[in-house]
Parts: sequence; C-alpha cells; structure tokens
Amino acid sequence: MISKSALKFLKDLGDNNNRDWFAAHKPTFKAHETDVKAFFQAVNDRLMQHDHIERHRVYRIYRDVRFSKDKLPYKTYFGGSFVRATAALRGGYFMSIEPGNKSVVGGGFYSPNSADLKRIRKEFEFDDTEIRSILNDKTFISTFGILQGNGVKTAPRGFDIEHRAIDLIRKKQFYVMKNFTDKEVTQADFIEKVNDTYLAVRPFFDYMSAILTTDLNGESLLK
Repeated sequence: MISKSALKFLKDLGDNNNRDWFAAHKPTFKAHETDVKAFFQAVNDRLMQHDHIERHRVYRIYRDVRFSKDKLPYKTYFGGSFVRATAALRGGYFMSIEPGNKSVVGGGFYSPNSADLKRIRKEFEFDDTEIRSILNDKTFISTFGILQGNGVKTAPRGFDIEHRAIDLIRKKQFYVMKNFTDKEVTQADFIEKVNDTYLAVRPFFDYMSAILTTDLNGESLLK
C-alpha cells in the first residue's frame, strides 16, 4: 500500500524543498522509498500476469536542475515506469504518486522517433476507423476521457489540413492518464485499480503495436 505518511512526507518536502531539510529527514525518505519500490514491484507482478514486462524503475527523487530555470532540488512525487518486452510489444506504462489529488496512472508513446511517428500518422491518414473505435469505447472514455499528447498547430508536412483525421495526425505524442485522489491512493484496493487502469490501455497498445510492426501493406517488419 501507499501510506498516508508517504503522501504527508511529499507534501512536507514540497513546503521545504531544500537540501538541509531533506538531509535532516533522509531516513524518513529512505523508509518511504523502500515501501514505494515494493509497491511498484507488486504492480509489476500483476502486469506480468497479462502482459510481458522487460523491466520497471522508480525515478530518483533528485531533480536534474542543470538546464532548468527551476532550481528546486527535489521532486515532490514518487514516479516510475514499466517497459514492455519484445520488439512486438510497443508502448510503456507509467505511474506518479503525488499529494494534493495529483496522482496519475497511464501509458502511451511520449517521444516516438521520426520513423514511428510518420508510420502512425500514415496509418491514421489511410484509415482512422479502428483508432476511433478504440477511443470511443465506453471503458476507454470512462477510464481516460480522451487521448492526450502535444502536436503541431496546423498539419505536419505532407499531410492535408482538411483530412478527416487531422486531429490525430497532428499529434506528436499519444498517451492516456487517469487521475486518483489521495484517498484512493492510500486504500488497500489501489493496486487493483492501477492494474485495471493498465488493462484499459491494452486495446490501444495492441493497435499501436500492430501499426509499428507492419508496413502500410500490412507486411510484418519483424524478422
């Protein structure tokens, strides 16, 4: 479980985001970090029952401030990700635990390379029927609402601004998120809610994996 005291520690860290305070409370941090890592491992174990996970990681609490205007030294959340295994399974899951009802669980494609991005866009241009069916599914909508991600303002080069799927074609990222309250995060069934959220991502992942492992003729790109 994620404890109420873990959320309180993160809130206190947000109010005292400096090295002296953190040093004085580092034993508390290490105890919570151990518990959070155990929670991520338990989530990984559940994912392995219905997906293939290569590895997972919990992000470091220390912020990289070298190229940031924000010089606060610590993150105020516990975050991590789960990477799917094999070249045939695309997409990745993520989770962030943050006080103030800001915790999120989701997954997607955050920085597709240029070849993958072009392939996705060409598929949407060719036929957006299947992706629309996934995005309009009742479970998808009730869980995530809409497909999220930044995009270009007009149309990518080589694509028609008037195309019926331009709302999807212009995207550069493709991901979904579900928010959870602090109360939900600290309840015993939160791990099952996380697992259910990841299950709701799977139709989207399966579709995108099929696209990214075939060419426009439907021929496999996998050897």
